[in-house]
Amino acid sequence: MTEPREIAPHAAEVVPGLWTWSISNSHIGGHTSTSHALLTREGCVLIDPVRLDEAAMAALPRPTAILLTARCHQRAAWRYRRQFRAEVWLPEDATGADEAPDHTYADGQTLPGGLRAFRTPGPEWPHYSFLYETDPGVVFCSDLVSSDADGLHLIDPALHEDPTTTRASLESLLDLRFGVLCLAHGAPVTDDPARALRDLLAREG
Repeated sequence: MTEPREIAPHAAEVVPGLWTWSISNSHIGGHTSTSHALLTREGCVLIDPVRLDEAAMAALPRPTAILLTARCHQRAAWRYRRQFRAEVWLPEDATGADEAPDHTYADGQTLPGGLRAFRTPGPEWPHYSFLYETDPGVVFCSDLVSSDADGLHLIDPALHEDPTTTRASLESLLDLRFGVLCLAHGAPVTDDPARALRDLLAREG
């Protein structure tokens, strides 16, 4: 099973209606794995959820859907499907999941909550990010970059199927309009995230 054993103690509100929580994931050498909950007009969606403390989860809106950016981010999705009867969405070309998803999706498809899926290959081909266009605009970026106290960093290219394509996927984010960048590994960026991405790309040449 791909669910990490660690449990995040609390969730933090990033902007109204958007929460984040993280663990030090023993499955990936103790590196940070980050998850999000987004309250939309259609209900609350979980994105790549790791397990959250029961009381902290109960304080959030009850989730109605679970969206996975990639097979490697199944995390606690199946636990929360059973607990909340929330349907799980997985890329249509992802294989070998622990359990069968309720739905699959493809590039350009609109998902529960009004999020739009767009393919961001490089880490692997069945790898997606999500765009929530409602103000302030949120991009949920999967394994292209990470963040820590020093800012944004490229994920180790040795972990990616095609690092050159990873860079192209990262550059494609700059074509989108968004004010918040949420990551699968690290804290969200709310202070001019497009500029932070441009600075990262310039630094990395």
